[in-house]
Amino acid sequence: MAWTAATAALFIGIFAAMAVLVVLEIRWPGGAERRGILGLTTTRGDRLFITLLGSVYIFLAWLGLTDALLWTPLALAVLWGVFCFWKV
Repeated sequence: MAWTAATAALFIGIFAAMAVLVVLEIRWPGGAERRGILGLTTTRGDRLFITLLGSVYIFLAWLGLTDALLWTPLALAVLWGVFCFWKV
């Protein structure tokens, strides 16, 4: 894998999200478990994992189906993340 600015931004973003989760866990312990529309009992970390996994699938599908710019799947991935943390 080539270390480009985009790759570095991706890893910085993932580690920043994990740091935010650590701060939230220190501030409000317990993981904020809840049961969402998928019928799963999830914590904040579970929802982050589901968000990252779904985002990967969105980008891979976009890259496999079209040659267009990546701004659209980025917007879809952000919306997916909002949905996951709001309803899952």
